[in-house]
Parts: sequence; structure tokens; C-alpha cells
Amino acid sequence: MKCAVHGHEGEDSCIRYVPLFSGLSQQEVSLLSYSVHSRYYKRGDLVFQEGERSDALYIINQGVIKVYKLSDSGKEHILRFLFHGDFGGVSSLFKERRHYANAEVVEDAVVCRIHGNDLRAILDQNFEIAYRFLAALSERLREADEWTGSISLMDTERRLAKTLLIFRSKVEESVARELPFAKRDLAALMGMTPETLSRKLAAFESQGIISLKGKKGIQILDVDALIKIAGVSL
Repeated sequence: MKCAVHGHEGEDSCIRYVPLFSGLSQQEVSLLSYSVHSRYYKRGDLVFQEGERSDALYIINQGVIKVYKLSDSGKEHILRFLFHGDFGGVSSLFKERRHYANAEVVEDAVVCRIHGNDLRAILDQNFEIAYRFLAALSERLREADEWTGSISLMDTERRLAKTLLIFRSKVEESVARELPFAKRDLAALMGMTPETLSRKLAAFESQGIISLKGKKGIQILDVDALIKIAGVSL
């Protein structure tokens, strides 16, 4: 199920409250608003599918999206999760392509869509918007490189600690934080088995670093301990 949305959850919200376009002038907001369209997606909906023509930029206003590919045997290979302010479909802006992966909603979402031709025209005409967009692309590449290094170089304990810190920075903090995706998906993203992930989470809980609640509930109790294990500075 997916439907158009309006008001704070719609086009104006995408432009004013999504980091990619934050800080724009009223004139720039008005320019973009004509080209932005929002949709509400339920958990399990596909925003786009592998092989479909890619002709738009998708910006996550609310919710969480899982981006994955399927192997020949049907096994999911999770590439990343998209949170508020993240975006996908960049390849459509410069050369006509087809989506290389699937994007599935794992937490009810509001997704803003800008057609590639419309955005290219706006970028050509407005230096400030183009600069912000290029800066956002640069940051995304940096995060991708950092994540690749985490997967390939860190042991499982450090990898888990860093992943929890990354996700903590992506979602709003609350007294109790529930992961918006199944632990098996988290394990697949980090390249470990669900059993290994469960053991590492249990070890973190026994050390008082996190608290586990049910199948998906997780609360970070000691951020400094995670930072020390991950070997990063925040």
C-alpha cells in the first residue's frame, strides 16, 4: 500500500526538514516544491525493485528502508539501511540506468521523489542547491568507504559496536530504542551469522553496555564503552 501525503508529512516537510535541503531560502524551497512528490509506504512495501528503470531521486523523510539484492538462490544480500535524510537513486540523475537493488520498507515510511530531469534542471540553475547536493554525495561516499572498512577490517565485536553507534546517530534517541529491523537483517548487514550476533549482543548486555528487550528492542546504556570497543572518536 502506498498513497500520496500532504502538509508537514509531504512535499514541504521533505524540503524543510530533510538534511539534504536544510537551510535553503524561501525562494529555493518554493523552486523545489513544484518537483517534489511524497508517498506513504507501509512496512513490506517496495519503493523500487531491481531491474526497474531508475528515473528519480528518493529521499527518506520518515521511516527506514532496507536496500538489498537477491542471489541466484534467492538469498538476500543487504547493502545498507536508509534512515531519515538518506537518499537513493542517484545514478538516475546523470545517466539512464535500471535499479541495481531492491528497496523495501521495514518501518512505515514517507518517501519524497524528485524526477531526475526536474532535479538536473534545478541543479543547473541554482548554485547553492547544487553545492549542497554535491556535499551530500561526498558525505555518502565517505560513509560508504568507512562502512566497507568496518566490514573488512574489524573483528566481530568492534564491528557490532561501531554499527550500533552508527545507527544510534541515525535515529532519534529515546529512553528505549527498538531496532527497526530484525536481528537477522542486522547480522546479514555486518556479515555474521544470527547466532554470532546473538552471542555478541548477550555479551554486551552482560557487561551493562546495552539492554535487550524482546526480539528487536535494544537500548544503549553505555555509549563510552561502545566507543572504546569500536576504537572510534565521536
